[in-house]
Amino acid sequence: MNHIERLNAILIHLQSKRIVKASEIAERFGISLRTVYRDIRALEASGVPIGAEAGVGYFLMESYKLPPVMFTKEEASALLFGEKLIEKMSDNQVKTNFCSALYKIKAVLNPEEKDRLEKLHSRISVLNYTSSNENFNRLFLNEIQQALVAKQVLCIDYQGAYGAPPTQRSVEPIGLCNYGSRWHLFAWCRLRSEYRDFRLDRIKDLSLSHENFKGKQHISVEDFIRQINIASNQANISVLVPADRLHLIEESKYWYGFKEEEKADAQTRRLRFSNNELRGFAIWLIASCSYARVEEPEELKQILDQHVSGIIKNYS
Repeated sequence: MNHIERLNAILIHLQSKRIVKASEIAERFGISLRTVYRDIRALEASGVPIGAEAGVGYFLMESYKLPPVMFTKEEASALLFGEKLIEKMSDNQVKTNFCSALYKIKAVLNPEEKDRLEKLHSRISVLNYTSSNENFNRLFLNEIQQALVAKQVLCIDYQGAYGAPPTQRSVEPIGLCNYGSRWHLFAWCRLRSEYRDFRLDRIKDLSLSHENFKGKQHISVEDFIRQINIASNQANISVLVPADRLHLIEESKYWYGFKEEEKADAQTRRLRFSNNELRGFAIWLIASCSYARVEEPEELKQILDQHVSGIIKNYS
């Protein structure tokens, strides 16, 4: 990126936020703070009215209006990827809002970029088996985002795991996270007096209270993720699979937290997984026809025994 291209990119960056820190510009473009200051002065010299708040950052004066932003073909294509992901990984309200915004963006694309998106649209797909679940049509993503910004207490009716009856909770939200193909709300649960991970597809109803918790300091999303060990490489499940049946789970194993494989003996392979949804894991093992035998944990063995006993009883 040459100097002129960088100045234009910095100008667009300034337009994207109310206040932008010099360190943020330096990190994005891989330049020193001294170079940032020099570039800001160059923009000012060209007539761009840039304000500065001591110790905070830079901002564009409200009177300054930029012409419509032009996109490269690669940037236009990236918008399509965003559209496909939003379609499969969010609820109806967010999809509606994103589509509305995308139409406005497409309106400023040149004819070549529009044609490129049309040609790519039917050739890119995102598969997410959870998105077909009716519960994913209403995930309260907009309301939760509002609560995160305003630090509002949320009132939720939450359906616990494995058919437990719903409970009413008042929670103080600290963040949203998508992992395991599902959206999760991280929050301080007043009922349990601890931080909890709530799956959004299990929230039956949600409302914003009029109560704020602005004076309270919670842990960061990053700290909570480390606390619940989402990204851990430590396996908690070990299964033995006949080598001649490995092909039956060659692709699906990655959906269930596959970590590693080793040779147990000439006819058997040991596979290790990291997955805390043991009931869902057990159902997958049975449905896969892999003839997998569980080594650990003991709880997973018991769950499998219950499922298998139920199947035998149903067909006896």
